Amino acid sequence: MNLEQQIEQLGQLAKAASRKLATATTPTKNRALTLAATRLREQQETLLTANFQDVELGKQNGLSSAMLDRLTLTPSRIDAMAKGLEIIAELPDPVGETLEMWRRPNGLEIGQVRVPLGVVGIIYESRPNVTADAAGLCLKSGNATILKGGSEAFRTNGAIVDALTAAVVGAGLPEASIQLVRSTDRQSVAFLLQQDRYVDVIIPRGGEELIRAVTQRSAIPVIQHFSGICHTFVDATADLEKAANICFNAKVQRPWVCNAMENLLVHQAVAQSFLSAFVPTLEKAGVEVRGCERTRKIAPQLKTANEEDWRTEYLDLILAVKVVDSLDEAIAFINTNGSGLADAIVSEDYSNVRRFLQEIDSATVYANASTRFTDGYEFGFGAEVGISTNRLHARGPMGLRELTTYKYIIQGNGQVRE
Repeated sequence: MNLEQQIEQLGQLAKAASRKLATATTPTKNRALTLAATRLREQQETLLTANFQDVELGKQNGLSSAMLDRLTLTPSRIDAMAKGLEIIAELPDPVGETLEMWRRPNGLEIGQVRVPLGVVGIIYESRPNVTADAAGLCLKSGNATILKGGSEAFRTNGAIVDALTAAVVGAGLPEASIQLVRSTDRQSVAFLLQQDRYVDVIIPRGGEELIRAVTQRSAIPVIQHFSGICHTFVDATADLEKAANICFNAKVQRPWVCNAMENLLVHQAVAQSFLSAFVPTLEKAGVEVRGCERTRKIAPQLKTANEEDWRTEYLDLILAVKVVDSLDEAIAFINTNGSGLADAIVSEDYSNVRRFLQEIDSATVYANASTRFTDGYEFGFGAEVGISTNRLHARGPMGLRELTTYKYIIQGNGQVRE
């Protein structure tokens, strides 16, 4: 059997499994998730050994420090994966939920009910926790999943899926509920993206290059976010100590993730007092700060930020800073240069906060909090299968509900259409 046939077989098996998962009871799915959490903890040494091999090979291949950090498993990260599955098990099951029900004048009763998407293909890079998070969310929402992780985590992902599959079978669910493309051949992705007979949606997780490539080549609908160019606007009425804490967290805590701040906007009324204190704090933390001309008048040592900087997702300790004259200018700038993922205002003016929340066209919009909270776990979803900037079906962190669609159930008593 060649590679294309192998991928097609994964799709066939997943489609068959999805039919059974769609009608699986909530206790059965929860049992599979709790067994999976137990298996991950029991298999800790196996997971760490596989991961050590991947990390060492990654070092030899010159992976960046950010990629190595995402790739590396530790006992605490394994326990976090297990806890994530346990949290998913505790969450309400969306499948079968009645969204609306109404009666037509002719007596027909129409109900709108949540159902699984079917088969979800997930293509992702380096982060092995995605394997457990995505599989767990898909399982609870009644979807079969086909996982295609990056070659840099090949051994780690295989070990995780082995543990998850054993738990699924132990709970009496189909073995093909969770499958992994066990090939490092890049053609395997191309073949997976053509399985529109069996796979209902593709969710890519990774850099912009990966997501664009998947979108361009897929015969299957793709849920996407291309980049995370996130902004924080420090308003004229901001509590500057609060603003400094929020902005520092948004940039420095984990600069290589999509919800980290890339552009900082500061109202001209507080620019001198805020930036004269905050820029040195950033520089002390190793951040390369680039500023507009007005910013550089306050901090002349800074490199000049150009037009390209405002539209760049650095995923690094680099920050572009711009002084603006008004809330209107800040909103226009963000809507023009942002990627629609996450943006924040720091302000004590309720009317400004309300305008910002209403007028910023992003999936997640914050008032007086860090953009770093754009995450399924932080939103109470247990984990996330991805973050969407799409306008159709799902937007923002995707949890259980976002992995469902709906159907209409109509009950009659002999009605016919005239």
